[in-house]
Amino acid sequence: MKLKPAPRRYTQTARAQSAEDTARRILEAFLERLMTDWFDEITLDRVAADAGVTVQTVVRRFGGKEGLLTNAVKIMAVQIRARRGEAVGDIGSVVEGIIDDYEATGDAVIRLLALEPRHPALKEVLDFGRSEHRDWSSTAFGEALSKLNLAVRNRALDALVVNTDVYTWKLLRRDMGRSTAETAAIMKCLVEATIGEFTKPNRKH
Repeated sequence: MKLKPAPRRYTQTARAQSAEDTARRILEAFLERLMTDWFDEITLDRVAADAGVTVQTVVRRFGGKEGLLTNAVKIMAVQIRARRGEAVGDIGSVVEGIIDDYEATGDAVIRLLALEPRHPALKEVLDFGRSEHRDWSSTAFGEALSKLNLAVRNRALDALVVNTDVYTWKLLRRDMGRSTAETAAIMKCLVEATIGEFTKPNRKH
């Protein structure tokens, strides 16, 4: 009687799972470094040590820091969406979500933005983040924006993107030293003022 090659399939599955677990540990280690360190100061040696693997394993799986960054951003995007939530139409909840996000990632993003002119690899990643933020703003404030014609809608969206940008958060939280509650209140005022200005009945378009 011929036996089925189940053990081999099991071994292949186990190896694939082990490889995925290793990749996840490497990316998590890199993300932890990215949240506290400057991108150009992160070394593959540190990431490998944090993940409990060799540098050769990191290079074989991701190619280098640029490959790590590209893959880590995908994980960050999922985490960012989860923190911001789906509070469409409720300005207070929308602002609270984005403040939660910036409290977790804002300093890291600001560091990446500061290095953008020196590291071309960062531009693609940051452009992705800018696009994601604009898409989020379009959805979060979609009800108010839907009342406007296309040209005015785009200008209003530009203003809302600025109102809720990471630089706005940095100005309030880091430069002015405002609390999270104060920052949320000010950002909410900015958003409400923008929506009110662009949607008022007597506004000249």
